[in-house]
Amino acid sequence: MSGRGLVKRIDWITVFLYAFLVFIGWINIYSTTLTNPEASIFDFSTLYGKQLFFILLSLGVIVFVLFVETSFFERFASIFYISSLVLLIGLFLFGKTIAGATSWYDLGFFNLQPSELAKVTTALALAKYLSDIQTDIRNRKHQLYAVLIILLPALLILPQPDPGSALIYFSLFFVLFREGFPLYYLGILIIVVVLFATTLMFGTVWIGIGLGTLTVLTFLFKKKSTKIPILPLSIALVVAILFSLSVNFVYENIFEQRHRDRFALWLSLEKDENKLEEIRKTIGYNTYQSEKAIESGGFFGKGFLEGTRTKGDFVPEQHTDYIFSSVGEEWGFMGTTTVIILFSLFFLRLIYVAERQKNDFYRMYGYGVISILLMHYFINIGMVIGLLPTIGVPLPFFSYGGSGLMFFTLLLFIFLKLDSNRLRDGI
Repeated sequence: MSGRGLVKRIDWITVFLYAFLVFIGWINIYSTTLTNPEASIFDFSTLYGKQLFFILLSLGVIVFVLFVETSFFERFASIFYISSLVLLIGLFLFGKTIAGATSWYDLGFFNLQPSELAKVTTALALAKYLSDIQTDIRNRKHQLYAVLIILLPALLILPQPDPGSALIYFSLFFVLFREGFPLYYLGILIIVVVLFATTLMFGTVWIGIGLGTLTVLTFLFKKKSTKIPILPLSIALVVAILFSLSVNFVYENIFEQRHRDRFALWLSLEKDENKLEEIRKTIGYNTYQSEKAIESGGFFGKGFLEGTRTKGDFVPEQHTDYIFSSVGEEWGFMGTTTVIILFSLFFLRLIYVAERQKNDFYRMYGYGVISILLMHYFINIGMVIGLLPTIGVPLPFFSYGGSGLMFFTLLLFIFLKLDSNRLRDGI
């Protein structure tokens, strides 16, 4: 495709929304990390200067992606995926530990986080596999292979330990459901999550009593004409109770203390008020200060560079995972609402672009992009305002970080490149 044709076919609405989000994100990084008002914005020794450098590098990523042949991404999807798995395995030997997680390669001038690259390659590999099997997703063997494509990188990331990044991969299950994956799997997943949380809150004994009572009530109030398969129901009940019994073992022996503390805070598991207050001051400190920063912004905010909590470093990691709190403090309710509206428009536009694809690979990859970005957005905002536990998930295009910004950009613009090619392919 010629440069002129590419310019005409690129989805400029998405590009504009992307650029606007990156710009607002950088403005807030500048505000949260500025220590010397007289320093140049091009001072690459500062965090905001480094982020500006990564923004410029991301422009190079965009140019590269847009001028690569479209078939390149589909043809080599499997090779990209396998290469990213090798990089993840290599972390166990050569990885650099930052903030307790061995998730990085130290390249001297730049720390590379392969889990970010693996999100791109996993979305490509999943789209490639699903488009190859087309409508045969109801075949159990194909279902297993598709699930393994998602789980392999997540299982390699989990022991780093980086549960936040590992959790993002599960968003790709939405692609499977969009393409015809049986919905009862979603029901099972929801039941597992609810059972896990309620077991921690109430204990296995009460869960067993509750499940038994629910089973009895099902038989008591069922219609005479309704037949309930007793054997499958009994097996499901036993499996649920066995799973509930395993929860405490996993919680006490698999999770680290910091993870247990976050669940204790989130689900109010700790009954000792003194210990709970101690957890709030340590594990819950970030969220508490983040909520206070947003609350202090009021309706219109304190103004650019006027955030007292931002300037006082009350919120740890405010330029990374908690960047949204600086929006709340300096720009107030109007600022946070504007950001949420921009992200909502961005996701709605991506859904529209994905739905207009006739090529299966293009559409499936598009929904992979949407799933990953939406999961990041949902978890980060929920974490910052205290609805979800802190698990270290950045806000796309906003949070400080070179690997994150460049690979989010790569993820998005591969999709825009695919979309720009749909008419040339006659689709």
